[in-house]
Amino acid sequence: MDKASSHLAPPETPRAFGFYLDGGFVPAGERETFLRTSPGHGVPVTSIPTCSAEDVDTAVASARAAFEDRRWSGLNGADRAAVLLRTAEIIRRRAEEIAYWETLENGKPISQSRAEVGGCVGMFEYASGLARSLHGDSFNNLGDGMFGIVTREPVGVCGVITPWNFPFLILCERVPYILASGNTLVVKPSEFTSATSLILAEIMTEAGLPDGVFNVVTGPGRTVGQAMIEHMDIDMLSFTGSTRVGRSVVEAAGKSNFKKLGLELGGKNPQIVFADADLEDAADGVAFGIAFNTGQCCVSGSRLIVERSVADAFGRMVADKLAKAVVGDPLDEATQIGAITTDAQNATILGYIAKGQDEGARLLCGGEALDLGQGQYIAPTIFSDVTPSMSIAREEIFGPVLTILPFDTVEEAIAMANDTEYGLAASVWTKNIDKALMITRRVQAGRFWVNTTLSGGPELPIGGMKASGWGREAGIYGVEEYTQVKSVHIELGKRQHWIE
Repeated sequence: MDKASSHLAPPETPRAFGFYLDGGFVPAGERETFLRTSPGHGVPVTSIPTCSAEDVDTAVASARAAFEDRRWSGLNGADRAAVLLRTAEIIRRRAEEIAYWETLENGKPISQSRAEVGGCVGMFEYASGLARSLHGDSFNNLGDGMFGIVTREPVGVCGVITPWNFPFLILCERVPYILASGNTLVVKPSEFTSATSLILAEIMTEAGLPDGVFNVVTGPGRTVGQAMIEHMDIDMLSFTGSTRVGRSVVEAAGKSNFKKLGLELGGKNPQIVFADADLEDAADGVAFGIAFNTGQCCVSGSRLIVERSVADAFGRMVADKLAKAVVGDPLDEATQIGAITTDAQNATILGYIAKGQDEGARLLCGGEALDLGQGQYIAPTIFSDVTPSMSIAREEIFGPVLTILPFDTVEEAIAMANDTEYGLAASVWTKNIDKALMITRRVQAGRFWVNTTLSGGPELPIGGMKASGWGREAGIYGVEEYTQVKSVHIELGKRQHWIE
């Protein structure tokens, strides 16, 4: 797994993991195991325990005990920051190992996995500073007899349910911020991509995180995830996934203990391109926005809304870009577009491509599965002659499928961008700063890019509007999200008696 190796290959035998409880791995034992096959190679690569609802109970009890005895929340910010910084150092040291298993289970190119792991180092480093700077407020304007303070306290036991498309990145956009504010954790990764979440738990123990503060249970969402959503002793739950499942999370939370929720859900994100943009840059950005992570990205720019005067020419420019993109073995450093992560998602994407043709859209490029001898791959696909009512223009495909919708006026572009139940992300390409700022103000999206796409860092929050969820992760907002606000009134001097 040395980065300098001429060729990376899948392991000869699957790596067996346990789940993670109280600072150590618990072997699968008599539990069933899930054998994960690499979507890029078609061979088994990991074996993961299928936990039960009882295992969830045990993990939550561990996290509760760790919270109540204040082994973590009772530390000062400097001590918590030190653990987060050591975690960053160990992630950096083990980056190649993490990237390797991320690519094997997910199918994304190894170069992308390496970049994501590097970004995760920054998440822990930035959150370490927030652990020391988190603070409340004071009110010295209540008169001579009263002083008021507002404190931020950790919520308690936090559950985190992550999807299979960015297993390590999405986890690291949450965990360091949740820990910075003093909470304890139970994490459930997707059963398809559990390895790197388990590796992170091991890393954090090595970094000095007290036992029980970070626990990982593995298994399918319908059992393990549902048990977490309904659990009466989880105080807050972060869920990343589809809007359909997000609605059921809200319903289940309301029926249990009204736990606080953070939801990052689906998106059908517009990339708005004006004729005055640098069209070469925009074409590259639009191609990147739809093909990054093979389009299996909730902030993927899947709707190209382009000024009509350049629509045909620009569509060809994007198609030419995608034709040059290297699709292939995710372990090959030259690969830019990897495999489709699950069999079900592969079928879904191909189904939408067929539906787009049935609805009358014109296939500009791609549209087929690629036979590379192993694994499952789909060629980047562009549809033109698309109308806003078509399924491919309205529904989240979660694959490398781009729809082209032309517009004539700025107002029409804004209306088209907002004509969706989602509001997760958007981008605009123009050299007119007035126009760019107006678009950012009026398009409903939690994340917005101007003359770029899919960029970011630990400082800025992430999250959606409308049916794309609520709450924010990362940055100081991501720390505050996992706190409760408490008002404290302090009376000064002698009380004026109510009863004489």
